[in-house]
Amino acid sequence: MNSIKEYNNKIKQVLVTKEQIDEAVKKAGAYIDSIYDGRPILLVSILKGAFVFMADLCRAVTVPCEVGFMCAKSYYEGTISTGVVKITMDLDQDISKYHVVIVEDIIDTGRTLNDVAKMLKARNPISFRVVTLLDKPDRRIVDFKADMALFTIPDYFVIGYGLDCAEKYRNLPYIAEYSAVE
Repeated sequence: MNSIKEYNNKIKQVLVTKEQIDEAVKKAGAYIDSIYDGRPILLVSILKGAFVFMADLCRAVTVPCEVGFMCAKSYYEGTISTGVVKITMDLDQDISKYHVVIVEDIIDTGRTLNDVAKMLKARNPISFRVVTLLDKPDRRIVDFKADMALFTIPDYFVIGYGLDCAEKYRNLPYIAEYSAVE
């Protein structure tokens, strides 16, 4: 990609605006507050895609919480999941002392989150929930459902608000459909 014009031409349409995201994140923060008032919460972000969502959600939560990070991926250079989930960075914390809330960017096939959830549940957290920014049920291969999904989207490859295509577009303040057409 050599120019700003090329970069912008890959944005097919905005699906979720910055304002819609901001409002939904506030609601997600209130949801977490209502469940965990005063109890030990560990918000776990799945990197890299969920880092923007995690930062905003963490600030929307008003009860004390800690944060942790994992890196799990099944997308590498393209727009299609490889189907192979690889954990490239694990948590440092002993999660058995926490109510764990996974903060995910998108549930697509469900493979990544299903594998991460199994691994973390085996570590015996006090409780376990998943909050995802985006849910794409049309692509689900495994039976996995978030406790809270901020937005349900059609089967589009999406970028923005932390989500990328080959590491680009994470900085967009909205969620957009990516156009693979040259």
